[in-house]
Amino acid sequence: MPGTFKLTVAYDGTDFAGWQVQSNTRKRTIQGALQRAVKKVTGDDAIVTGSGRTDAGVHAIAQVASVRIPQWRHPAKTLIRAINVRLPDTISVIDAEDAADDFHPIRDAVGKRYRYQLQIGGMRDAFDHRYRWHHHMQLDLDAMRDAATRIVGKKDFASFQGAGSVRKTTTRDVRACDIFIQDTTNEDRQHIAIEVEADGFLYNMVRNIVGSLVSVGIGRREPQWIDEVIAAKDRTKAAQTAPAHGLFLIRVDYPQPDEVGTA
Repeated sequence: MPGTFKLTVAYDGTDFAGWQVQSNTRKRTIQGALQRAVKKVTGDDAIVTGSGRTDAGVHAIAQVASVRIPQWRHPAKTLIRAINVRLPDTISVIDAEDAADDFHPIRDAVGKRYRYQLQIGGMRDAFDHRYRWHHHMQLDLDAMRDAATRIVGKKDFASFQGAGSVRKTTTRDVRACDIFIQDTTNEDRQHIAIEVEADGFLYNMVRNIVGSLVSVGIGRREPQWIDEVIAAKDRTKAAQTAPAHGLFLIRVDYPQPDEVGTA
């Protein structure tokens, strides 16, 4: 039987045009790099399917993907090294395991968690600037946390959906929207993170949420404005979309074996 594998992939998305291979273009993509690596290892033109299509510039700590490799007869863990030596340095397969032939990383996922990173104040960091939105104005974190509580719940998030993406429903169950300080060692700057967890996400949903929370943080809006934005179901009512380079996919959740009735 053809081997189906579940891959966990980390990548720096800075120099890539997102996850998905794009037709009629020579732009580098994460999916394209993985598929080329698999072909070099196995000779198969295998399709690597990801749990979601991260945009250009977006990173992943633990993206999940599946691939079917008919000719591979070695343990799944052996596949990690074989693929990694053929990948760019900014992409790494960090785990591989056998999966059921019908495993699908999008359909089977029950939740995801994203992190958005910001630097508040201070000088631009020559290295970290690739992974944080540098915001010069001080942010009221208490007001932002108040606003963030209004994001949590099963609601219609049409106001936070980016243009150009049509979904059957814009209702999502946001299970957490947390704001925390990551680093206080430098008096001139502050590193903060916003993490959003949900059963699924709309196009640009996290970046649009972050942009709106920042609007509250700088005092342009009050926390309760978030309630008005959600009720409007209108993208023009929310704030700007946060830049892509601060966003990380940090986890994709799947049912545990006992939840799907298998051993």
